[in-house]
Amino acid sequence: MGIHGLMTYIGENHNFFNNVKLRNTKIVIDGNNLFHRLYFDSGLDLKYGGEYDLFVDVICKFFEALSRCNITPYVVFDGGCDCTDKKFETIKQRARDKIQKAHVISRGGGGTVIPLLVPEVFKQVLVQLQLSFVQCDAEADRDIVALANQWACPVLTLDSDFCIFDLKAGYYPLNYFKWKNIITPKDSSESYISAQCFSIENFCNHFSHINKALLPLFAVLNGNDYVNLPSLETFFNRVCFHTRTSASTGRKHVRIQGLLNWLSRFTEPKEAIENVLKYLKQNEHEEIREVLCSHMKEYTQSEVDLTKFFQNKDARPHIPTALASKAPEWVFVALMKGELAPFVSDCLILKRAFLHTQVENMCRPSSHKCSLYIRQVIYGLLLTTNETCPDLTSGFSGRVPGEADIVSEEHSKVHCMEEFDRYERTLKKTSIQAVLKRFNSNEIHSLQRLPEIPMLDRINFLLETLKVKPDVQALPAHLHLTVAVTCYWVTHAEPKVTLHHLQALLLCIVTGELHKIIHKPDNRSSEEKGVGKVYDSLSWLRQRKQQMGNLDIDVAHVFCQWQSCLLMGIYLNQLLHCPLPAPDISRLYSGTFVHRLYQELKLMVAAEDLLKGSWVAGEIYHELLHTVTSTVPVGFFQKRRKSKSRDKLKEKQTTGSTVSTGKDDQGHPMWHDVNNRFAALSTEDFG
Repeated sequence: MGIHGLMTYIGENHNFFNNVKLRNTKIVIDGNNLFHRLYFDSGLDLKYGGEYDLFVDVICKFFEALSRCNITPYVVFDGGCDCTDKKFETIKQRARDKIQKAHVISRGGGGTVIPLLVPEVFKQVLVQLQLSFVQCDAEADRDIVALANQWACPVLTLDSDFCIFDLKAGYYPLNYFKWKNIITPKDSSESYISAQCFSIENFCNHFSHINKALLPLFAVLNGNDYVNLPSLETFFNRVCFHTRTSASTGRKHVRIQGLLNWLSRFTEPKEAIENVLKYLKQNEHEEIREVLCSHMKEYTQSEVDLTKFFQNKDARPHIPTALASKAPEWVFVALMKGELAPFVSDCLILKRAFLHTQVENMCRPSSHKCSLYIRQVIYGLLLTTNETCPDLTSGFSGRVPGEADIVSEEHSKVHCMEEFDRYERTLKKTSIQAVLKRFNSNEIHSLQRLPEIPMLDRINFLLETLKVKPDVQALPAHLHLTVAVTCYWVTHAEPKVTLHHLQALLLCIVTGELHKIIHKPDNRSSEEKGVGKVYDSLSWLRQRKQQMGNLDIDVAHVFCQWQSCLLMGIYLNQLLHCPLPAPDISRLYSGTFVHRLYQELKLMVAAEDLLKGSWVAGEIYHELLHTVTSTVPVGFFQKRRKSKSRDKLKEKQTTGSTVSTGKDDQGHPMWHDVNNRFAALSTEDFG
């Protein structure tokens, strides 16, 4: 949620806080708030598509700091949108705001729009660190309060609503949580983190000992993400607030201070509500009274008991009423464990999806158009309730669906999904027809039966959706999904993917593979000294990002399409019970690095020249390039006008003449040989 102007207001009064040395405690963390703050506060890239590997380092350092102080974190994430849609207008307005912010960033201005894959990266790191987390049914605030009060431990977030909740152990705002500066006293071995704890008692005492029970009414009257009643402006225009103000006091702060002082005159909420109604028209009283009472309930803790989940991951989950009739139990469990994204619950409950805006070319269609067919298949799986259905995919040729696949408002919405996405610089709603695909039988299985489908059938279903031949399975398992998505992207992107785009992306992936080799626990550097040399050389190239100049928004648009395809490929893989290993996103893509590589390749630098000194690096690159280019027609990457030097460079880049062919006598990739140092990557995924 969020109370308009309150966080700024309380931040200007240090009397509302108590200084604390935090250690030896549990702490409940607002997961969505944390990954936003960690990313934004670390100065990481916001315009080139994200720096996911650097973000992983930040996340690890944060949780390492907690561990050093014996602070045990329990992370709680928001789920999908509330089934009552009471926050729908706020969600739409935030989506519009993100479009404008992304446009400003794309033009070289400031602003904050979280890169597309940040939430998935954050959860992947939590899994790798074996940290406990849970994903709620909808907004997590009330569940966080219930959990923190059951354990009598503090809450860590940066959400002004937690100034209203009555928390036994208090609320620690993230901006006053000094996790980067751990203190270890000379006379003690116990380290601690300096923090400030918001004190609801101090806050209430400041306003003539206002009753805490009146704070939810204050939040609703002042305006939050749920309530914005024009009628209440009549109340503010008519009531007289006796407030001492200074020239620097903003209008919002005057309202906050005046409203709290006014409410302090009353002993309990019912009395205060009746006095609010005195300033309004008689015919509005009943409606306003009902709205105020209803939304005040948002500041009571929920009845969901998350302690059972954290104590036993196999415990039966809380089943929300809105989902009970729309999905089987395995879906509830997967959502609660964060194994399925909130995107899935929104589709199931509301038949609606909001697509996250990226920093791209706003004059072109949304980058999410590229992944439309993958989403249509996801919608088909989620909306299928019958055991058998007619096949609606006959004749699909791998194209991006056009107008025939996007239906009007009047079309039957039995198998349709509402999508909210960017259209130029506005937010547009479109009704999208689901695609119902068959597995390797004559049936389109229901959502209930998805886990029962043989793994090979699920793999084939996924690869067929991405229009990829099974040849991709010759690669190491942990790269299957990434390469399959990349093949799909190459044939569906608009503007068209060039060889330089593809090479830059593959070189970034190769760098991630080299990182895994270098950091393998039993690594013996004498086996392949060249790996470290090439990795260092590529890392040095990346550090020259200050020389990149202005953002090329068409290049950014192409790579935004790849991220959209990867995210939807991950969602589809999750929904199919992960028949392919989940890719380590942080070792696949770094926006600044990919753009820097693209610039180097445009300057006539051959990709192989960047890998000189390591046959392993060349082997990986060649195999990835060969796998992807083999899925497109001959001449797909050729330009209309080419010089002789371009012809030579093209030959060098596509034939791999400077590296080994990568095949043994039977045609298998050499990097799978048991005597090959890189072979381990076919069966293991290193952090």
